[in-house]
Amino acid sequence: MAQRIPNHLVSNSLLPYLSSSPSTSLFRLTTAYTSSSLTDASRPASRSFSTTRPSQTKLRREMIRWLRGKGSELQHHTPGETNYITHTNKPFPGNPLYRSDPILSEDMRNEIHRQVTVQNKSVRAVSVQYSVDMRRVAAVVRLVELENQMKEQGKSLALPYARAIHEMVPVTHLREHDDRRKSHETINDLPVHRLTDPQIFYPVSESRQFNRIDAGRVFSAAPALRNQRAEWLEANPDETIRRITQESPANIEKVGKGDEEHQVLLPADARIPHPHMITHERNRLTIGKTEPAEVRQKYRERLEQETQVELQRKERAQQRLEMKTQKVQPENSRFEFRFTDVVVSRETTGLTGRGHKAPGRRYGVPSSDRKKGQVKIPTRVKV
Repeated sequence: MAQRIPNHLVSNSLLPYLSSSPSTSLFRLTTAYTSSSLTDASRPASRSFSTTRPSQTKLRREMIRWLRGKGSELQHHTPGETNYITHTNKPFPGNPLYRSDPILSEDMRNEIHRQVTVQNKSVRAVSVQYSVDMRRVAAVVRLVELENQMKEQGKSLALPYARAIHEMVPVTHLREHDDRRKSHETINDLPVHRLTDPQIFYPVSESRQFNRIDAGRVFSAAPALRNQRAEWLEANPDETIRRITQESPANIEKVGKGDEEHQVLLPADARIPHPHMITHERNRLTIGKTEPAEVRQKYRERLEQETQVELQRKERAQQRLEMKTQKVQPENSRFEFRFTDVVVSRETTGLTGRGHKAPGRRYGVPSSDRKKGQVKIPTRVKV
């Protein structure tokens, strides 16, 4: 019996080769199929492309018309202005809620650096003077110092890139003393504390006022203050904020035991970056209309007092660190060895062994620096 021919090999082009003789038909079919396959394999692969012009849709025609008309103005930006379609600080017309944040100009950066390094003003005072966040002020000082160091070493700076960026985004320039323009950014935003995440319903008697100090103690699971103490704190808000901000952080009340111990959440007036501005605003509303000079004088004195307290606190911390550190410098050596006594215990290492008060964080437990997904860059600037 002759071999059955597969159906997928039979086509209209193969019908002439099929005859009444099964063996002859099979031979002719196999020969024809093999020869045609070799011919197709030796033929170079080609594809026919259409020369018909693609159809222009309505949206495409409108886009080309806009690029040749109004859009041609954006091909080259005007120096000193943003190259946005809306010609404002809104780069996306479809999203009016998004606004491009401004950056500091070169003269503004240099003036901030001069005020801190040459005039010896505190970061807090410079932040209030130029309406720039304290973290940004500290970052500007460090970056300008790094830039000056690179200039001394003869390294090249990316000045063309900086000029291009300053011409295409909003820029805050150095203002004069009598200039009342809009500030660069908000400097007194209240940071969100982790203890304020849960929603708590706390019953309070109608005879007692529930203020921010009480709210902080409720979020911290701390017992309520006595009535006399609460009334005194409420009657003297300025003195309350001064005591909280100028005293050592170690004197803040703590609650909890062991690893669950934490400080009592301070009121919002004390947790903002510039608590003294609340007292200044309160004085301005009470005696500002009759004694404006006295209000300004009190503000300057309060700011200087907080600056001195902060400097003294840093000096005491540095002295305590030097007392704990033993320095050894061998003769005819340019190296200095520093030894610090450490205590490795359950209180210093913690339950996980990564406590920051003992070397177990670095040596006792493998570090997480080489793990994927770990943040290895600084996430904050200490001021």
